[in-house]
Amino acid sequence: MGKNVVQKVLEPHIVEGKWETGKEIGIRIDQTLTQDATGTMAYLQFEAMGVPRVKTELSVSYVDHNTVQIGYENADDHRYLQSVAAKYGIIYSRAGNGICHQVHLERFARPGKTLLGSDSHTPTAGGIASIAIGAGGLDVAVAMAGGPFYLTCPRVFKINLTGKLQPWVSAKDIILQVLEILTVKGNVGVALEYGGDGVATLSVPDRATITNMGAETGVTFSLFPSDKVTRAFLQAQGRPDDWVQILADKDATYDRVIDIDLSKLVPLAAYPHSPGNIKTVKELAGLEVNQVCLGSCTNSSYKDLMTVAAILKGQKAHPNVSFVVAPGSRQVLENISRDGGLTALLSAGARLAESACGFCIGNSQSPQTAGVSVRTSNRNFEGRSGTKDAQVYLTSPETAAAAVITGKLTDPRTLEKKGIAYPQVKVPKSFYVDDSMFIRPPKSGKNVEIFRGPNIGEPPASTALPENIAGVVAIKVGDKITTDHIIPAGDKMKYRSNVPKYSEFVFFPVDQKFYERARKIQGEGKQNIIVAGLSYGQGSSREHAALCPMYLGVKAVIAKSMERIHTDNLINFGIIPLTFKSEADYDQVEQGDELEIPEIRKIIQTGGELVVKNKTKGTQFSVAYSLSERQKATILAGGTLALMGKAK
Repeated sequence: MGKNVVQKVLEPHIVEGKWETGKEIGIRIDQTLTQDATGTMAYLQFEAMGVPRVKTELSVSYVDHNTVQIGYENADDHRYLQSVAAKYGIIYSRAGNGICHQVHLERFARPGKTLLGSDSHTPTAGGIASIAIGAGGLDVAVAMAGGPFYLTCPRVFKINLTGKLQPWVSAKDIILQVLEILTVKGNVGVALEYGGDGVATLSVPDRATITNMGAETGVTFSLFPSDKVTRAFLQAQGRPDDWVQILADKDATYDRVIDIDLSKLVPLAAYPHSPGNIKTVKELAGLEVNQVCLGSCTNSSYKDLMTVAAILKGQKAHPNVSFVVAPGSRQVLENISRDGGLTALLSAGARLAESACGFCIGNSQSPQTAGVSVRTSNRNFEGRSGTKDAQVYLTSPETAAAAVITGKLTDPRTLEKKGIAYPQVKVPKSFYVDDSMFIRPPKSGKNVEIFRGPNIGEPPASTALPENIAGVVAIKVGDKITTDHIIPAGDKMKYRSNVPKYSEFVFFPVDQKFYERARKIQGEGKQNIIVAGLSYGQGSSREHAALCPMYLGVKAVIAKSMERIHTDNLINFGIIPLTFKSEADYDQVEQGDELEIPEIRKIIQTGGELVVKNKTKGTQFSVAYSLSERQKATILAGGTLALMGKAK
């Protein structure tokens, strides 16, 4: 029986377990990446492990999230990151060099390699046939120390692409179609593999747009084959020796096949407040737009920006539209500048933002009150833009360009009636490359002194799982609670290295009194318990969404279902993830209820059914726990660092 691309790349990296769908495996990680929002804690945790040098083939520390905020905290964190990189053998990408996913795709990602990143959109590199997985910073720290990364051996779904995209339809519309099919929940333990004759029509940046937003479906990673298109991209980047061919065997098998005819796709948009809310742009046409944001870690490539530049040449932004452009990398910015695209964008009225995450994470370019913002980024969660009542629509660059011109959500195909032809952008056979904003580490970091500002603290210690959990429901939340709901980004992210301070904002977007309530329960010697609905922990890999609740004494989360990365982060910090055996029991629990889980430590050790007693209501219900033996040991010890310390 033949092998698919996922098997061909993943199987050689398995160091614990074997290929058996649904079972836990440990894999060797070749490359890691971090960004400044998650990197400081990842490196503090790496330092705590006492490893003198990273053991991966390549590790890169990017500064791309918090680059424009006021206060000393960010500058201090960046200097800490630079000094840590020099000491431990990590490449440091300076602020302004670009967004980690775009830059890594351009300069470091390689077909057939594994990449683990402390950012949920790390799967971007799947566009170049790298198995790239987003994870919490602690998992990345373990990988840098030479340890395996553990995941569920995935079910592999083939997205079979046939035909060719029509003018005004692009890669963003493909992934929005996939999101409409798969939705944003229920895809834990799945990998997506793209195949079919339509794949050859998509450039590597096109493919990267698709794999980037695959994260919104909840799959572990997405993967394209490595073919002639891949080789051409690497040649253009001056990296021809990094190419290897990786194609699925003709008799490869899959757990599910989803057919998409590219020729039948139309411009699509994700409407508020989920990337899974999909409508055709034609259905939404006429809605007045206040802001258009082009770029982020998706749709910020040379082709994307030059396409918009060509559409807008000779045009002006509508008077009511604030138009901002954030190139994905310094390389993209320099190349569109050399080829005239930057001039066309600026002449149309664009405001040039730094090559950074910026507007995507809500730390700049927040829309007006109740404003409608059209963005080419990947998430439109409520409040993520920095304006709670903003209405954010996710679209292709082509649709974004149409909104710039008309001031309304507009099907870009109608621009033909205005005399605007669809541009055929030619990607250079060779890009101008300048790697001077990478700082490479010295051969030895023994004499490097690590800089630590006053905002940088040590990773807080956790406690072992008690014999019995006797706690209080500190908060009850509904479905699709994202990590942005749990711990906000934006202007609060500057406290990422200061867990006690950052913890003051846990659940701040949902309930601003949570911190005070959790502290009170903690002070009474009780555990805090979180109760949630479906798909708890969507979105960012930000481990602070588990780390800060741990600091506040949260010991258990009981939900209808949870997302992969957040579940792993909870376990890493000694918080046990539990799910209702009967979803109806969710309705019988209220905030403030006192809950008891007797003999939880013994039951986790030996196996058996966990029963939660609601002492307030005099009722009880059963919960499920799906833990490998490794995860059980981690929970019992109180988290990964505690377990490693115990092992010493």
